[in-house]
Amino acid sequence: MNSGKLNFLGFPEHDIYNITAPFQWMGRVVIAGRVEKREEELSRIIFFEKSENQWQPYPNGPSFEGLQDPCVTKIDGKILLGGVRFPVQIGENDKAWQMEFYLQRGEGFFEQVLSGPPKMKDIRFLQLPDDKILVLTRPQGEKGGRGKIGYCLVDSLEDATYEAIEKAPLFDHCPEDLWVGANEAHYLKNGKIGVLGHIAEFSEDGDRHYYSMVFSIDLETGRSTLPEVIAKRSDFPAGEAKRADLRDVIFSGGIQRFADGNARLFVGLSDAEAGFLDMKDPFLSFEK
Repeated sequence: MNSGKLNFLGFPEHDIYNITAPFQWMGRVVIAGRVEKREEELSRIIFFEKSENQWQPYPNGPSFEGLQDPCVTKIDGKILLGGVRFPVQIGENDKAWQMEFYLQRGEGFFEQVLSGPPKMKDIRFLQLPDDKILVLTRPQGEKGGRGKIGYCLVDSLEDATYEAIEKAPLFDHCPEDLWVGANEAHYLKNGKIGVLGHIAEFSEDGDRHYYSMVFSIDLETGRSTLPEVIAKRSDFPAGEAKRADLRDVIFSGGIQRFADGNARLFVGLSDAEAGFLDMKDPFLSFEK
């Protein structure tokens, strides 16, 4: 499988990682990326457009200050961008987090339309052909342990309330010592949902190990397949890491599906860089 790194311009002394897959915005192909200094966790989300073999900041593009780990989807034909706000004050915890979502309004302007429940990452949306919206959730703690994926259906973004998200039933995808999260959802030609996500664990020495995985959801039965690992850090070129315990980490960002049955996976590498991996389309087996 062919793999490589993405080269970003415009932010010297910063890392760009945990990117989305490329998407169309304002008539151009762009990627949203997390921009951050190596020694910090204070981030912003920036749009980059491709120029030859490099990605440069989109001229006068939006900057989402204080947000991490972008995700994108389309609602009613408009880009909905999500990110993790960090830090936020929740109770006495001044280093908590919360997802925020911004909908495209007019010519390149984004407006915040909702936020997720406190301390819940990896919330994802997908509008279905009947215009209902699939919401993928990931609680942690008493309900979700280290992290489990759930889902619910809502009629509109306004209906994606804290209560609806927190009540979503969960899939039993992995043992309690592992955790999972959704990163992107795709509507498949047979009506099932293909989900790109990550599955992770701690090793005995405390290092984190993240892998890209996929599974499918049958909305008629409410059941899902078990996660299948499709990529690991060693599938990509060696490189930098934010910390030693993050060397074996890839964070799924998005996947491009092509008509010839192949696909390109986009990921963050070791919380310091971004990469891609070419492969057979992992969702094809769910469409049979």
